[in-house]
Amino acid sequence: MRRADVLVTLSWVSVAIVIALFLAAGTFDFKTATSATTSVGMLAGLVGADLVLVMLVLAARVPVIDRTFGHDKAMQAHRRIAKPAFYLLLAHGVFLLIGYGLSTGIDPISEIPAMWTLSSDMPLAFLGLLLLVIVVVTSFVAVRRKFPYEVWHAIHLLSYFAVLAAAPHQLSVSLLFTAGSPQRVYWFALYVIVALLLATYRFAVPVIRSLRHGLRVSRVVDVAPGVVSIEMSGRRLRELQATGGQFFVWRFWAGKTWWHAHPLSLSAAPSASTIRITVRVLGAGSAELAKVRPGTPVSIEGPYGIFTPMARTSPRAVFVAAGIGITPIRAMLEQSDLAPGEATVIVRNTGAQDPYLWQELRDLCASKGAPVFLIDGPRPRATSSWQSADAVGRGYTIASYVPKLFGADLYVCGPGPWADLVIKDALQHGVRQHQIHVERFDW
Repeated sequence: MRRADVLVTLSWVSVAIVIALFLAAGTFDFKTATSATTSVGMLAGLVGADLVLVMLVLAARVPVIDRTFGHDKAMQAHRRIAKPAFYLLLAHGVFLLIGYGLSTGIDPISEIPAMWTLSSDMPLAFLGLLLLVIVVVTSFVAVRRKFPYEVWHAIHLLSYFAVLAAAPHQLSVSLLFTAGSPQRVYWFALYVIVALLLATYRFAVPVIRSLRHGLRVSRVVDVAPGVVSIEMSGRRLRELQATGGQFFVWRFWAGKTWWHAHPLSLSAAPSASTIRITVRVLGAGSAELAKVRPGTPVSIEGPYGIFTPMARTSPRAVFVAAGIGITPIRAMLEQSDLAPGEATVIVRNTGAQDPYLWQELRDLCASKGAPVFLIDGPRPRATSSWQSADAVGRGYTIASYVPKLFGADLYVCGPGPWADLVIKDALQHGVRQHQIHVERFDW
């Protein structure tokens, strides 16, 4: 928690430094309408650019950030920052067009050609803003759901090109960034640090790990209709220090799967030479995974996430899973050191068949001395509940399954809206926010 406070403070400090350096330069003022408009536009652009760099760091999968917040929370923060950053960058362009228009006596629209030719870097700046517009628009939930994950992810990578395209005009056009100035030194250092973090943790580390461990598919096992377990073998896998509950980003180097990157949790505790995931077919990309052949090379990014036993704050733990969300909980339970009676497992199932990996989970719970509850059946129509209509009709809550809920850690894994309902129920029955650990299976 202290580490989290430090990292959050550093993010705010970076914004404060940007504002302080701008004011200290004395290049811009707020004495007239023209200078005030131009100054606001310049400051909005600087703060917006700083927030975009913070977003890139949050998405860079830096180990200290992942171990502190977990991938889910880091990406939630990434998404929360996106809108204000985007609005500030839009305000940057609009206010500068108005300010320059006031100084030359022409309207903002007519000012665009003049700004376009201000320097050779300005067309790149316009391109960078256009790319950011595309990224932000496709990130809206209603729009995002129209794309397969792989297409959306490829579009999202345009944010890197947007930053690369916009950075040169910041250093060449603005009067703030004269050679040797504190502003130029600070921003140059900021861009270099962010670029190094991205190059290291998004590219170099995954490539090195993939080559070192040499993962290959050993077999593909049918678990249920539309669900398969993919078992892989490799070298010195304990060096990955992966634990049950974590996930990797997997890439299977076969003809129809090499361009798909799949974020999937472990479904069994890894050994020194084997590792396993369980995949539910939800789209074209995951459907191809069910067809991969033994011997297919696999590259990895990870492990990621703090949805693990290491996040526990109490001897007692409650695990609640739905659908394919059973996989990380099964792996975590296998690797945990919970004593008999310390764990309770609740599984939500809406289909006619048994939950995925159900027999494996039951056997594990029996060996750990952990009671397991299966909440089976369709959800009620008239109310929003994470349980079945039958359980709601009986007045059951999460405390009905776990009488000693207060003080226990709660691990929830499943679809986002469903997980939110579980958390709401738990909070109403005394579970503390810092003891709730969630892995949402959506994007």
